[in-house]
Amino acid sequence: MADSDTPHTPPLLLPDAIHQAIKPGTALLRLETTRSREGLLDGAWWPHTRDLETELPALISVLTGHLGPITRVSVDASAWNVLPTRLVIDDQVVHLDSDPVGDDTVLVTRGPNDHFALLVVPPDTTADAAREAMARAVRADNITQAAQILIATTPEPQDSADAAG
Repeated sequence: MADSDTPHTPPLLLPDAIHQAIKPGTALLRLETTRSREGLLDGAWWPHTRDLETELPALISVLTGHLGPITRVSVDASAWNVLPTRLVIDDQVVHLDSDPVGDDTVLVTRGPNDHFALLVVPPDTTADAAREAMARAVRADNITQAAQILIATTPEPQDSADAAG
């Protein structure tokens, strides 16, 4: 079954189970809700598509169950097909902002000013690369920016000269 044939399911929380199969639609979270959060990222999300209106509700529903009401989400508008100004998710209005944080990050806000930064793994990423990127993002001691994690975990294209040799 191809990844595009995989049924669309809500994100899974896999805090201690990175060894499990990670598929598009997975959210891997390290939810530290104290002021002493040390890592640069609080988690990672691997959406199925670049359709924010389709992808975001499942993520927000899962996050709301752990963090309480989510009030705002900031994304890089250039990374998504359409950026609405708000979505109603589980009877809660979530405001969406275009923020040039980079297409590799989404900022989720609960309350007046409590932000959670999630690495966004591009939908077309291979499962192995996504798994590695997500595992790096949720390490408590991670000090690597999201873009650098994606660069480090993306396989190098095969050079035709190397393949022939």
